Amino acid sequence: MPPSRVFAVLAAALAVAALVALGRGAVAISPGEILAALGDRLGLDLGDVSARKAAILASIRLPRVALAALVGAALGGAGAALQGIVRNPVADPTLIGVSGGAALGAVAWLVVGARWLGIAGPWPLPVTAFAGALLTTSIALALARVEGRTSAVTLLLGGLGLASLAGAGTGILIYLADDAALRSITFWSLGSVAGATWPLVGAAAVPIGVALAALPRLAGDLDRVALGELEARHVGVDVERLIRRTALIAALAVGAAVATCGVIGFVGLVVPYVVRGAAGPGHRVVLPACALGGAALLVSADLVARTLVAPTELPVGIVTAALGAPVLLTLVRRGRATEVVP
Repeated sequence: MPPSRVFAVLAAALAVAALVALGRGAVAISPGEILAALGDRLGLDLGDVSARKAAILASIRLPRVALAALVGAALGGAGAALQGIVRNPVADPTLIGVSGGAALGAVAWLVVGARWLGIAGPWPLPVTAFAGALLTTSIALALARVEGRTSAVTLLLGGLGLASLAGAGTGILIYLADDAALRSITFWSLGSVAGATWPLVGAAAVPIGVALAALPRLAGDLDRVALGELEARHVGVDVERLIRRTALIAALAVGAAVATCGVIGFVGLVVPYVVRGAAGPGHRVVLPACALGGAALLVSADLVARTLVAPTELPVGIVTAALGAPVLLTLVRRGRATEVVP
């Protein structure tokens, strides 16, 4: 499929998903009313909408859709970049310990920090989660550097080991948690954008925006690495530097996503799989298309999560896992889990 058509399809999918997500809920809002409310905020007269519906859109649904789109873009783009650097279609941001480190930092705050330090407010949780993500990624990069070189395979294996250690630490903290902390941990560990606010969207937009802006700069070198690390070195690619840059950019994006929404899996696996099948292997198209596709997927998944069993709400991580697990099993069944991406 031509790149222009890929981007058009993904943009249309995101627009439709966002429009439906803005309109569906306990209070139904028509597309005309949505446009009227958006027009009012921009100083345009596009129709009439009640003050109640305008308030619901402005304070609840718009920030929720915006946060879901940001986080989905971060997970999709980071997943595509990591798959490119390790040349494996089952690589996912969780594999270098980013999500595990973020989860450990957040759970440590919920179980220990909030109780012992007595600091309240919405910011300590995302800050500790983000710090945990960067810490585990830094350790994984240090472990992957052997004899002056950084190996993508060693980075992957080190990340898996660190993810296991972070999981063990998280399990110990959960065992020590009280009932109130357990409820928060359970909901957060499954991922949700239900707590979206404009300040939270703004806080997430800065690191995610920086990461997404940096990813396309890696596209040419990622294409060369797809031929093999030795071949890439022969044409002048600093493979070790590329691995470090890709891992840190992915940690920035995924750490911010996990810090604001909890652990949401499989977006970084599903979206690159679909996009590469439609657009081909070139990272100049794959990276931005995966960011756009990730945004569309997570907005859609959040819509399903909050409407499928209404008036209750599912954690969005359950929905993405239900979508992603069959894709992973398909890759394993076809024997592609051990192949390099083209």
